Amino acid sequence: MEAGLVLTILALAIGFYMAWNIGANDVSNAMGTSVGSGALTLRKAVLIAAVFEFSGAVLVGSNVAETMQSGLIDTSLFISEPIILILGMCSALLGTGIWLQIASYFGWPVSTTHAIVGAILGFGILVGGVDAIHWSETGAIASSWILSPLLSGIISYLIFGILQKKILFAMSPIDATRRLMPLLMGIVLGTFTLSLIFHGFENINLYFSLPQSLGIALIVASLGALVTFFVLQKWKFEKTSCTVAHPPQSILSVERAIKHLQRARVNSFSETHDRLGDLLTSIRELSTKMRQESNFPDRVSDYHVVEKMFVWLQVLSACFVAFAHGANDVANAIGPVAAVLDTIKNGTIAKTSPIPIWLLMLGGLGIVLGLATWGWRVIETVGKKITELTPTRGFSAEFGAATTILIASKLGLPISTTHCLVGAVLGVGLARGIHAINVTMLRDIVLSWIITMLKKKLSHYPRS
Repeated sequence: MEAGLVLTILALAIGFYMAWNIGANDVSNAMGTSVGSGALTLRKAVLIAAVFEFSGAVLVGSNVAETMQSGLIDTSLFISEPIILILGMCSALLGTGIWLQIASYFGWPVSTTHAIVGAILGFGILVGGVDAIHWSETGAIASSWILSPLLSGIISYLIFGILQKKILFAMSPIDATRRLMPLLMGIVLGTFTLSLIFHGFENINLYFSLPQSLGIALIVASLGALVTFFVLQKWKFEKTSCTVAHPPQSILSVERAIKHLQRARVNSFSETHDRLGDLLTSIRELSTKMRQESNFPDRVSDYHVVEKMFVWLQVLSACFVAFAHGANDVANAIGPVAAVLDTIKNGTIAKTSPIPIWLLMLGGLGIVLGLATWGWRVIETVGKKITELTPTRGFSAEFGAATTILIASKLGLPISTTHCLVGAVLGVGLARGIHAINVTMLRDIVLSWIITMLKKKLSHYPRS
């Protein structure tokens, strides 16, 4: 068997293994918010990922793939010995895939992008020294890793803050949802459509200008809003209302005060103990009265209806996330592979290599299989262990993350989907209050991110 054929098979196998691990870790944390909130079952999440990961990978994935090929290191340094570039890229993919599999086993949502970028940089420094690195491009990527979780967290925080103020804390949450949901549906559909068609179909030689893309997105957004409005008008609800203006947060705050007073009473003595007991009795009576006046049990029922209505919006945002992820992170697997295959075919190193559609589809297939087979481990971490998620919270997190990811994909920046999703979930948690955050789990996740970068860089330094 010819050496070129052996290297081709090896590169494709390693690339597919890398894509499988991306699915097991990165797609899982992307879909974890929907599964964790109960909006989607794991099976439905896999089906959605199968369609939209492929779409994002094939239509937009080449933008970031080109950065992964030649935007990080100076490939001209390997012109005399292209085999070094081939083996180096394969080593970077294999080492990253192994680390991702270990992280997925323990349920850690690490960054695939950090791992593969760190591996390629380490390989470049080992072979060509620090001069082999495109530091301006690398600096832009590194800064995006800091800005992307911050941006997605801010967007998600603002979205959920608006939902809290306009819907969850409204006098009639169901009526408030009916008024606001058509607008939200229009915004999501319009944003999704704009990201899909503006520079989105260039891989299949179909181009829309910005005015054309905006016009089509506006039409889709308007139709989506109108359909949502009429559907909600026909939807029959068992509606309840609040008779006295006691916001739910006031009642919950009183109940938290009761718990604090109970702890204080247990640890007090004599006169203080008795006075705290009298105060507890008085506040319990006040809490009961506020609940009765506010029809609190009925409002809880209203919240269940609101969350049920938001399930559809979260499913749509899950499609948005899957498309965005496929557009950005498929490059982590197929970018280096494309460079290797082009070098094997032509015997020389090109500045950028064409990304064939079949290779993008191979990466998409590996991603979906990874989600289907091992994805449940990371889904559990992101969906349940950082903060408690409901459809309203999950939608806020997914829309904030997906918007950030797609902006980066259009710019060709290989950002971390993991960072965006975790930052978004954290933003939603902070909107509910710092007590809603599982600080221990967050610490473990951030530590795994640091280990990912250090491990990939240190592993390429020669040992004495």
